[in-house]
Amino acid sequence: MTKITDMPEDERPREKLLKRGAQSLTDAELLAIFLRTGITGKSAIDLARDLIKTFGGLAGMLAASQRDFCKAKGLGDAKYAQLQAVMEINRRYLREELTGRDVLTSPDATRDYLKLRLRGLSHEVFACLFLDNRHRVIEYQELFRGTIDGASVHPREVVKEALRWNAAAVIFAHNHPSGVAEPSQADLHITKRLQEALNLVEVRVLDHIIVGEQDGTSFAERGLI
Repeated sequence: MTKITDMPEDERPREKLLKRGAQSLTDAELLAIFLRTGITGKSAIDLARDLIKTFGGLAGMLAASQRDFCKAKGLGDAKYAQLQAVMEINRRYLREELTGRDVLTSPDATRDYLKLRLRGLSHEVFACLFLDNRHRVIEYQELFRGTIDGASVHPREVVKEALRWNAAAVIFAHNHPSGVAEPSQADLHITKRLQEALNLVEVRVLDHIIVGEQDGTSFAERGLI
């Protein structure tokens, strides 16, 4: 085992980050900074590499349940709480980035926010971004939850929430727990039904984004809306 203190100073994760920026670090080096310490016989970097292998990558670790997370050697409730706090800070940061901006001029920020909210879940969730008449975010809501392969979406409830928030437009989003972000026939069907229902109250549907393991799929970009 190579101790971090035995490494050249500019190759130690923390010093490397401060000198070259966080983007210069490997996944294991970033995780080592989060872990801070290793365990008997393993440095923080060695432990980080083991954890990435155990969870199949950072995404698997971030999506792990508290039970699975805490079972891993070197982790526990305190580290789980820290990680959840970091993720929530990131969600709130992205939410603030969207607030007051036209989501159509910031599609990457919109997609990043939705990915952070929905990626890695073991069950399907259908959510809505409610927007004002300048396409600025009013509210994000997770409206329906399902099993591993689907969620029942009720147009009446979506219309009710759109009216409640006095929304002029909406963006739908849901995740595919399989990780494959291709729209199904059911996805296309419910999107059409929702469009028809919201048209009656003059609320525009701007997009429907499916979140998978990688980049989300946009119905608008595919010409499906």
